[in-house]
Amino acid sequence: QLDTLEQEEQERLELRAHTIERRTHVVNHQHGMTVTKSLREGETEPQCWSFSYSRAKLRGLLLEGASLLLLRVLACQQAVPPSLIFPAIDSEGHPCTSSY
Repeated sequence: QLDTLEQEEQERLELRAHTIERRTHVVNHQHGMTVTKSLREGETEPQCWSFSYSRAKLRGLLLEGASLLLLRVLACQQAVPPSLIFPAIDSEGHPCTSSY
């Protein structure tokens, strides 16, 4: 059984004089998972949000790193099983599904 223990994502967009920086930090803990998101536009103070989810709600969760690994395995096998759907977390930090 493979579990994601912690994941950090950072995205930075520079448009002439305006910069947007997004960060997502995901931590697995005893009772589930906590997702912390921050958004900083220009020189303003970052806005932060945090969400916690139970293990039951995220059972089978496929985060970005695991998704990339799965895509490589599927490419090597040159096959995608029908109806391959996993729980995921969207760009806002909320549970959703990811299908291949």
